[in-house]
Amino acid sequence: MSVKVDHITKFYDEQKALDDVTFEVSAGEVVGFLGPNGAGKSTMMKIICCFIPQSLGTVTVHGYDTASDSLEVRKIVGYLPEHNPLYHEMYVKEYLTFIGGIHLKSNKVASRVKEMVDLTGLGPEQHKKIGALSKGYRQRVGLAQAILHDPAVLILDEPTTGLDPNQLVEIRNLIRDIGKEKTVLLSTHVMQEVEAICNRVIIINNGVIAADDKTSVLQQKIESELVFEVEFDKEVPLNELKGIDGVTSVENKSANRYTIVCSPDNDIRSKIFEWAVANNHKVLTLNTSENSLESVFRSLTN
Repeated sequence: MSVKVDHITKFYDEQKALDDVTFEVSAGEVVGFLGPNGAGKSTMMKIICCFIPQSLGTVTVHGYDTASDSLEVRKIVGYLPEHNPLYHEMYVKEYLTFIGGIHLKSNKVASRVKEMVDLTGLGPEQHKKIGALSKGYRQRVGLAQAILHDPAVLILDEPTTGLDPNQLVEIRNLIRDIGKEKTVLLSTHVMQEVEAICNRVIIINNGVIAADDKTSVLQQKIESELVFEVEFDKEVPLNELKGIDGVTSVENKSANRYTIVCSPDNDIRSKIFEWAVANNHKVLTLNTSENSLESVFRSLTN
């Protein structure tokens, strides 16, 4: 077993951030580690990476204990934190060479840095200072440093933050390819990303594991809400949409696009059209999404 988390509890003074958390991740798995803000995701990742100690329980990575063998664990773990810490005054290639010098023999550094620059698409930016890069390219630098030493385990906390749609596809494909041979634990709030990359999902809520299963199985197990994506010809007040009989929640996705949620036994599509006609609105699109990972997530964490 690549990563084994065994009854982990973590206190910050009197606050319990993790409560008896147990799970295992094998080599070749890309696991989505999901949860609302403050659920304990980043705390768990930092414990696995030896950044902070647990209060109770044990974590082993490839058989090494994070408490007693932390140096060995750090050698085989690559970590991209949520807030990507980079040296902004260093040039991209200079920074990666510096990181390579920490992990690799001197005769291996240059070739490995070139490989990482090519792999993460940093070629056009490699001679710029990190502080001059866009947020998306800074994320690429962070990902490059995380995998530069060819770690067996990769811990990624919000790895695609700030990437444009083209970069998203490239980085998702890269993570998927890496996951064929390595262990990848991935935290994100983007459910489409989990569905595109991960073959298993762990959902944590209030410091405890709420679900742990394959994505497809998890969707089938939970009686989901009905979720509608609606686009009107103009902006409409949220409180008016919430007033439609049967609606449980409404979210404004963009200018005139809304996510409308109702219970699974209450198809309100006709009511949406009736409301639009009565209020002089036009429905441009209406799509239904049932048993999505997003609705499963809401069901488990609300």
